[in-house]
Amino acid sequence: MSKIIRIGTRDSELALWQAKTVQQKLKKLGYDSELVPVKSTGDLILDRPLYELGITGVFTKTLDIAMINGQVDIAVHSMKDVPTTLPKGIVEAAILERAETEDILIHKNYTPNNKPATIATGSLRRQAQWLNKYPEHNTVDLRGNVNTRMKKLAESNWQGAIFAAAGLKRIGLTPEETISLDWMIPAPAQGAMLVVAMENDSFCKEALSKLNHKQTEICVHIERDFLRKLEGGCTAPIGALATIEDHNIHFEGALFSLDGKQKIALSKKCSIIDSVGIGELYAKEILTQGGTELMTKIKTQIKK
Repeated sequence: MSKIIRIGTRDSELALWQAKTVQQKLKKLGYDSELVPVKSTGDLILDRPLYELGITGVFTKTLDIAMINGQVDIAVHSMKDVPTTLPKGIVEAAILERAETEDILIHKNYTPNNKPATIATGSLRRQAQWLNKYPEHNTVDLRGNVNTRMKKLAESNWQGAIFAAAGLKRIGLTPEETISLDWMIPAPAQGAMLVVAMENDSFCKEALSKLNHKQTEICVHIERDFLRKLEGGCTAPIGALATIEDHNIHFEGALFSLDGKQKIALSKKCSIIDSVGIGELYAKEILTQGGTELMTKIKTQIKK
């Protein structure tokens, strides 16, 4: 193909792995490409929790600007990091087949009955769900890429830290001392990779459409619709997971208070044929069951 596709990516090991995966898939289809790594705001500011930065798309904004300025043609993201509303002119071009959705605990001589235990995570969702299950434990903020977080854990007196299983597996860093947190509802779109392009770039959109995995696309769109309706532009402890089995959608979703003491959850099933709009519909159920008041409380707490 005549055009060399410039692939924008964060410069962490995991982000580069994801970008190289897209590059290899494009190569098999006959497309030439090159990687253009950049540092995001989320990678540069590591001493404050993500929700305090006040930036929508803290890990994606730099790449959005690079695309709009014409420095890169496409960008590869962990889809759970991408805001539910994309900047004007940028569109979803491909969602790759999803990997594992689970969170895992990397631990140091930890058992669930350890008291007291200190668990590290930079995610409000993980923090809230951990405290909901283990209210006697403590949680601390942990920021940085996968390698940085693992190093901080090793040098700390914490009992463990929570990671996405997919990210660790992709770069071959899953240690032996792990516990599957299969009871924890993952972030919407966790385990999925998104490639975005400019709306007016028909060449890149056509190339990337060949990488799209339809079943993953259906599931993550339901989860992100659920997130969009609930959060209203506010970071909050929200989990959502849609899976497909025998032409049916199985959905789990939940909203937690920041301290984990309050949980509003639902579990649903419907046919794929009837699945259009169900993410928003399920979010409305959460809101009518006390979610509206809880979201107001969360927004007030985060602003302080």
